[in-house]
Amino acid sequence: MENIVGFLNELLWSPVMIYFCLGVGLLFSIITRFLQVRHFKDMIKLMFQGKSSDAGVSSFQALSIALSGRVGTGNIAGTATAIAFGGPGAVFWMWMIAFIGASSAFIESTLAQIYKVKQDGQYRGGPAYYIEKGIGWKWYAVLFAISSIIAVGLLMPGIQSNSIATGLNNAFGLSPTWTGVLLVALLGAIIFGGVKRIATVAQYVVPFMALAYILLALIIMAANITQLPAVFALIVKSALGFDSAFGGILGMAISWGVKRGIYSNEAGQGTGAHAAAAAEVSHPAKQGLVQAFSVYIDTLLVCSATAFMILFTGMYNTANPSGGFIVENLKGVNPGPGYTQAAIETIFPGFGAAFVAIALFFFAFTTIMAYYYIAETNVAYLMRGKNGMWLMTGLKIMLLIATFYGAVKTADLAWALGDVGLGIMVWLNLIAILILAKPALQALKDYEEQKEQGLDPVFDPTKLGIKNADYWVNDFKRDEERVS
Repeated sequence: MENIVGFLNELLWSPVMIYFCLGVGLLFSIITRFLQVRHFKDMIKLMFQGKSSDAGVSSFQALSIALSGRVGTGNIAGTATAIAFGGPGAVFWMWMIAFIGASSAFIESTLAQIYKVKQDGQYRGGPAYYIEKGIGWKWYAVLFAISSIIAVGLLMPGIQSNSIATGLNNAFGLSPTWTGVLLVALLGAIIFGGVKRIATVAQYVVPFMALAYILLALIIMAANITQLPAVFALIVKSALGFDSAFGGILGMAISWGVKRGIYSNEAGQGTGAHAAAAAEVSHPAKQGLVQAFSVYIDTLLVCSATAFMILFTGMYNTANPSGGFIVENLKGVNPGPGYTQAAIETIFPGFGAAFVAIALFFFAFTTIMAYYYIAETNVAYLMRGKNGMWLMTGLKIMLLIATFYGAVKTADLAWALGDVGLGIMVWLNLIAILILAKPALQALKDYEEQKEQGLDPVFDPTKLGIKNADYWVNDFKRDEERVS
């Protein structure tokens, strides 16, 4: 099993994938004239606009659902793993993929809004929907939907629950089996309540947990403020191959930085697009900009908080590909949450393990919650016009089993399986948004033109010549009148 998973990871995460992700993000950044900089103010303002209704959620709730998926184990364990195998330079490449990836997040989320549908009284959308309606490749859309259900419903929940179980066991001695039981009970109560309950939990838990984590990181940084110039210099020099110790692993820095960056912020993966489609907005570009900002929150804030805690305190190891370690400051500590725990312990003795365990619990739990929503959306796509209640129930049970199993299996296999699921989704979605970028670019131009005229942008696909945007042609005005 491990050999098969290893082979698939080598295939999916070859250097071609790394450069493809970077290339697509850079291309969209150039084409949109770096919207992630030009529209930074709009991103923040739009975050708190939009309405909530029986059919959809507000912009902030959609952002919170997307952040639930983005802010997870990758922010703590994933960042530490990137430093462990790619050195401090991996952090720089995580920043880079976040900056240019924000444009990819805009494209996919705007497409999700353009081609969303109103199905069974709820807004649904995402890659499967925009692939079929925008490109016309139903077979490819079905392939993405099935791959997503397997990835986020079966493979990836194990990474999150495994990290929760490891953290609680280290901090409180709680058995992984009991952790699995607790997770299944709490998760079941939420996912059986539907998307509204997921959105409600996410909008309160996600901002609280992220702010608390960043605040602690700031305290640790302040206590080690003299290290600031040296840490930034180390990150940049290592990332560009100029550092004498880490220069020999430049390729590993890029590879691990990009891979863990994508795993964490999910730009281009297609996951954030599912939540974006559920938002009640007047123009697709509005939610596209909000979702682009979520990439910044995830990587430039939360992942950076982890990286700075580890690097400011020196609590990390970096492996030498030829054997041994380039840096070994934590003998016998495996790459992962242990690095962050050790960093916190330097300032707050006896507190690090407990805090990281609690942070991991909230980060990873909400991620599993978001995984369910993504999987449910793809099941809904496959079951359009059919009674899919039995399949929805089966999905819930499958995800709960995967969550429990992940709590008690080995961490290495959990990460490897998750990387396979992520790799499949990234490949399929990046190819799709490359082919289908034009409608999103038209929407951006239309949004900008209406803003210049002093208007609150409203989307009219007929005027732009965008076909198959059926919701905006048939249902939008009626829904606007109902909500207002």
